[in-house]
Amino acid sequence: MTNSKKLKWVIILLLALLPFLLPLGANAGRRWCFEVETGAAFNGQNDIAIPGDTGTRFSLTESFDVKPTVFYRLRLTYALGGRHQISALLAPLRFRASGPASLPIHFFGADFAAGAPIDATYRFNSYRLTYRYGLVDSEKWKVGIGFTAKIRDAAIRLESGSARPQKTNIGFVPLLHFRVEHVLSTRAALLLEGDALAAPQGRAEDVLLAFLYKISGALTLKAGYRVVEGGADNKAVYNFALIHYASVGLLFNF
Repeated sequence: MTNSKKLKWVIILLLALLPFLLPLGANAGRRWCFEVETGAAFNGQNDIAIPGDTGTRFSLTESFDVKPTVFYRLRLTYALGGRHQISALLAPLRFRASGPASLPIHFFGADFAAGAPIDATYRFNSYRLTYRYGLVDSEKWKVGIGFTAKIRDAAIRLESGSARPQKTNIGFVPLLHFRVEHVLSTRAALLLEGDALAAPQGRAEDVLLAFLYKISGALTLKAGYRVVEGGADNKAVYNFALIHYASVGLLFNF
């Protein structure tokens, strides 16, 4: 089993065990929320060069046919009491692309001639632990800020004939977190939520704009648009991507 698969199963196990690792129902103010989100993801931009200083810079989206993909995201949130919350997120993502190379490509020690048929795989799995503090909790507005510890499990692979170079990367990324909810009625609300941070080494943004509709006291429907953008520019890798999500989900409070 590869390191990325081991990491994925460790995160899934932690999500499953989290309800048993924290005290349940110590008071009425402590609540759990399990959230599932799915839909279609579209790769709007994806510029790559590996190595970042000597590899050929090419566009995955302009040079090849990148197929939209179905995605899913799982989040488990625990209200610690008062204004404090923590959550764990599992967000795998994988794109596949194919087509003839539009130019000669030097990629991670391998060379592909112009016109060579290439199958490409782009993986960008994200595992996050978030702390949020509620700044505002009024009748119309709910605002929270915090920070997110993210583990990035990424890989880019090009295949043509016997050549199958793959660049993998597992790393830690600190992010700032925010959540703004505007209550429209007893059942409906607008939500703006995300993790983002920019630094000299690169940047990352994951932002959702969604409509919330409370089906019952325990179940809420969520539908909206998510955008993920960012990347890194260094000697080892140059990669900046823009991904659009058409998203729908359910929040179950217990």
